Amino acid sequence: MVLYYAIFNPEGTQFNVSFPDLPELFTSGDDMSDALHMAKDALEGYLLWLEDEKEAIPPASEYDEISPSKGDLLIPIEANLEVARLKENTKMIKKTLTIPNYVNALAEKEGINFSQTLTEVLKEKLQIQ
Repeated sequence: MVLYYAIFNPEGTQFNVSFPDLPELFTSGDDMSDALHMAKDALEGYLLWLEDEKEAIPPASEYDEISPSKGDLLIPIEANLEVARLKENTKMIKKTLTIPNYVNALAEKEGINFSQTLTEVLKEKLQIQ
């Protein structure tokens, strides 16, 4: 895991996002939630690109080493490069599982997609997106 601080600059309901330690990295979001998602995605993508290019990953500054402008927000963004690298491979794999017959019957009756449900639960349990 790596953690970099991002500066969120509000412009109306939108946010521009920059990373003081990675001056070439910018993104934005339509609202705070979108900006947080975009910041994490941009950070992971950029750091993976640096790895692929065999470039050094710059050290991250400490919180008190960064002075955002008045009105800007300083927000930590965490990136798990191991998970991000694995997510690059979108290949689907088949898993065999065993569940009680009555659960299967009720789930089928409700039209539940087993693969989607298992994926959602595993992501939640692993605390990944």
